[in-house]
Amino acid sequence: MSAHEFCIRVYYEDTDFSGVVYHASYLRFMERGRTEMLRARGIEQANLTFGFAVRAMQIDYLKPARMDDLLTIKTKVSKMGGASLDMEQRVVRGEEVLVTASVRIACLAEGKAARLPAEIRARLEA
Repeated sequence: MSAHEFCIRVYYEDTDFSGVVYHASYLRFMERGRTEMLRARGIEQANLTFGFAVRAMQIDYLKPARMDDLLTIKTKVSKMGGASLDMEQRVVRGEEVLVTASVRIACLAEGKAARLPAEIRARLEA
């Protein structure tokens, strides 16, 4: 499975008092990257009968991004379970890796774990 790429510009609101991207801003950037990866594979979350929720996340902040930087969020599915997805994400500036994350996503329906539908699984494997 190839990585999906989503570009985002860093704005003033994404930074702390020193002009460096605030650590929680990366969570928003990566959420957008995951959402756009799903959309690119024809999966519209608003139309699903189930939902995705972050179950666990391991993040390594390697280098800072700053206001006006153009970042690329690279997202790929690394593993699919019955009711979960493991994703690898990287936030890069050009060729420079700034942040890496491993994300476990749970598939939920009516508040409980639910198997990934075959159609969604096929789209994610594409």
